Amino acid sequence: MKTLFNGRLTRLFASTALAGVLGCLSLTAAAAEVKEIRIAVPDLSAGTQHSGGGVVDVLRSQQILEKAFADQGIKIQWNFFKGAGPVINEAIANGQVDFAYLGDLAAIIGKSNGLDTRLLSATARGIKQYLGVVPGSGINSLQDLKGKRVAVFRGTACQLSFDAALASQGLSEKDIKVINLDFSAAVAALAAKQVDASWGGSNLTALQAKGLAELPVTTRTLGGAGSIQSVLLGSGAFVDAHPELVAKLLKAQQQAVDWLTQESNRDAYVQLVSGLASYPQLILQQDLKDEKLSEIFPSQLDPVFLGKLQDSVDLAAQQKLIRKPFKVADWVAPNLAAAGL
Repeated sequence: MKTLFNGRLTRLFASTALAGVLGCLSLTAAAAEVKEIRIAVPDLSAGTQHSGGGVVDVLRSQQILEKAFADQGIKIQWNFFKGAGPVINEAIANGQVDFAYLGDLAAIIGKSNGLDTRLLSATARGIKQYLGVVPGSGINSLQDLKGKRVAVFRGTACQLSFDAALASQGLSEKDIKVINLDFSAAVAALAAKQVDASWGGSNLTALQAKGLAELPVTTRTLGGAGSIQSVLLGSGAFVDAHPELVAKLLKAQQQAVDWLTQESNRDAYVQLVSGLASYPQLILQQDLKDEKLSEIFPSQLDPVFLGKLQDSVDLAAQQKLIRKPFKVADWVAPNLAAAGL
């Protein structure tokens, strides 16, 4: 009887060990199947080089992901899209990319429309936005925009930011004439006085420096209303098939976040982004004035960040930018979002 029991026990241990070995081999094989990790980023550059700002530019300049996956022979393919969020959502839907760095609205629209994505990390929070107006126009507040032509890039975080800013003042897009222009076209239209105003990021400060625009309102003067959050998403298919690669990517990304959130690297960061994006350093310095990098770029999906994302989902539904609201908590990739953080 004892011999029979020991025999069964031996076979049990052997089968368990074999299962463990096969499990490890299957994970290794799954990783080996991936030859390339494809990452999508909205291109914020005004020049010939590419820039995504924030953690993206740090990752690329220091080759952090490339080094992290070199031992597995996996290449990193960075794909920059001038069409920003809407085009990136199409790329995800068509299986052309595995990860995407996106502003809140584009990410929310994709999820609401049934795009299978997983929320992996925060990449920026409380990003400042500006109202740029034609000099001498007499527009000094959002209330002054009633009936005016305002350039806004629809389908991007910029639109949701604008709607949130308007809502904070009891206004909506119905009170103004929204002209859908991408970031570069909006700046050009404002400089040429083809629109009365434009809502956007630090690129508007370049017009101010040239005397071609005034910036009477920012999200800071509105008490934070309209500030933008941005995120890292993974395609559901990739996340489900290769969780170990996702965890490795998040851990590697944290190296860039740690560098970025050190105030001692502020000047180096400004030089990096201004060089890649072809923005004068003075503009970025002004944009980051009185801002703490340690508060903008933490990657944790903490309750405050998730709460702001939920507010964005609710506002997008209220403004009819999406048809189906959802719970942000259900969007987070279980066990992966906090990997290495």
